[in-house]
Amino acid sequence: MQKTTRRDFIKITGMGIAATSLPQIARASKAGSLERPAKSAAPFTLGMASYTFRKFNLEDTLAMTKRLGLKRIAFKSFHLPLESTKEEITSTVSKVKAAGLKLYGGGVVYMKNRVEVDRAFEYASSAGMEVIIGVPEPGLLELVDNKVKEYDIKVAIHNHGPTDKVYPTPASAYEKIKSLDRRIGLCIDIGHTQRAGVDPSAAAERFADRLLDVHIKDVSAASKEGQTIEIGRGVIDIPEFLRTLLKIGYKGTASFEFEKDADDPLPGVAESLGYVKGVLAVVD
Repeated sequence: MQKTTRRDFIKITGMGIAATSLPQIARASKAGSLERPAKSAAPFTLGMASYTFRKFNLEDTLAMTKRLGLKRIAFKSFHLPLESTKEEITSTVSKVKAAGLKLYGGGVVYMKNRVEVDRAFEYASSAGMEVIIGVPEPGLLELVDNKVKEYDIKVAIHNHGPTDKVYPTPASAYEKIKSLDRRIGLCIDIGHTQRAGVDPSAAAERFADRLLDVHIKDVSAASKEGQTIEIGRGVIDIPEFLRTLLKIGYKGTASFEFEKDADDPLPGVAESLGYVKGVLAVVD
């Protein structure tokens, strides 16, 4: 399918997509009609990868996520250190719940030895997480397989693009885990996937049976030099990617991971979220 450009999409919706509240767009068709019936809700949920707010403390991170209207969050260790005691984890989870959010996952969590695998599962279990978004060393995958069965916690292997020698693409991870427990799958980072020269939509469809988590973003170029940019301003065909998630019936979380503007990420995340919501309101 031909790429849907940002200009095309703005023409379709008839409005800018910078705000996160778009009460009229759900009624607008691609032809501009305001009589389009309301669309069914997407089977997946939008969330936040807290790496976005890596320069902010826990309270500010929760407040900004809540302000965006997101309900699910996955913590990077900035906001819940891997070395936390069970009491510290319990306290942090209580703060998350008090903010009206669900701590659904943790990551990216690196697992380079047996001790780090054990710690990752204890950490996730104590926090009530559904998924570890992780990078286990390939030689530890048999141990991870056993841990998944023991704890009933999913592991979504995160690809890190062309500079990653272990899991640069979704395919590189899939080949290593395809014979393991189906609770071991992929977190497709669509920015790093595009930077590696792979179409994120094609990857999501190809590996739909193991797609457990998504990091949604946009990048400035489909190459190693590509950098995170506000969604809709880059080279990823976001409408096509969202159509693909709908097509495959993805029921997980698509979390915003916005590496740009670390000192003030909220405006860029809000623009990105608004664009995605607008697309979801009109895509078939």
